[in-house]
Amino acid sequence: MDKVILTLAGIPLTGTQLTLGGLAIACLLLLVITISTLRAGRSQALEAAAGAERQREIDDKMGELTRLNAELTGRLRSMAEVMTSRQTDLARIMADRLDAVGARVGQNLEVNARTTSEQLAKLGERLAVIDRAQARLTDLTGEVVSLKDILANKQSRGAFGQGRMESIVRDGLPQGSYEFQHTLSNRNRPDCVIRLPGDDRVMVVDAKFPLEAFAALREAQTPEDKRNAQSRVRADVGKHVKDIAERYFLPGETQDIALLFVPSESIHADLHEHFEDVVQKAHRARILIVSPSLLMLAIQVLQAVVRDARMREQAHFIQVEVRHLLDDVTRLRDRAGKLDTHLRQAQEDASGISTSAEKIARRSERIDQLDFSANEAPAGDLFKAAE
Repeated sequence: MDKVILTLAGIPLTGTQLTLGGLAIACLLLLVITISTLRAGRSQALEAAAGAERQREIDDKMGELTRLNAELTGRLRSMAEVMTSRQTDLARIMADRLDAVGARVGQNLEVNARTTSEQLAKLGERLAVIDRAQARLTDLTGEVVSLKDILANKQSRGAFGQGRMESIVRDGLPQGSYEFQHTLSNRNRPDCVIRLPGDDRVMVVDAKFPLEAFAALREAQTPEDKRNAQSRVRADVGKHVKDIAERYFLPGETQDIALLFVPSESIHADLHEHFEDVVQKAHRARILIVSPSLLMLAIQVLQAVVRDARMREQAHFIQVEVRHLLDDVTRLRDRAGKLDTHLRQAQEDASGISTSAEKIARRSERIDQLDFSANEAPAGDLFKAAE
């Protein structure tokens, strides 16, 4: 008897039983593989038959298409021969008409071109006049805004403030807009007066700022000396502000505001920082205390005012030239409109030629379609058919 080799689920299995079970499993697997192979072969045979059927249908359709293509080629060749003969006649007729239209259009274009050239020449002359006026304005602007001299210390003349103020004014304003040592109606002579465009009143600029008190303030060593120097600054500046208000404010002759020029930026800063009461007193008296930078800023504002006034003087001349230019442009536009009308007429003539050609083609087709068989129709019927 065989020995028990394995116990599965409480059932003892011998070696013979295990061998027979393995053979049974192998036969089962071989049967499954054989069935799968037969099914795959049958599927391939069916697919091959379907492919052959499709190929046969495609060959039939391609043969039919080839036959239809040959018939279409023959018909197109016959139609091309007919169209070629008719197109030759049509091209000859259209060439004659287009030559006539082209000649007429060429004449009109030549006349209009000559007229347009004359108008453009006049327009160029007007533009040249405007360019010359613009050049004059540019030169005038350059003279106003260019700096002619470099700011310099004029202590050699003995009047430091006067020298710096004159340099700023002379470099910033054109001749005739300012005057130094001008004599007023009350016999007083301010350091500088500035004339504003459109106003007969002059603006007074005073450069006699009391620098001695500030020099003493800077040299003060003790608190007592410093207090005395500060009192002197308030007194000297206050007195000078009062003198300007009394001497240089004349109704109808001077502006309501005057400028007190301080020749040093540091002194101007110290004045606004430590002597605010003096500055406010000057403002109440309608006197502006300006440093060199502030005076240059005021001069730049006056430059713009003077430049605008000069431009307004030239504006009338420019407006006249622009009106002439507009008239020339209007005439040019009218003549361009006339040219467009001629071109539109030529286009309409060409369209009429195309319409006549289409009518000729249709009549030729009708004539070609007439049937001249044994049973001929009467002549009247033939003409009706042609129509």
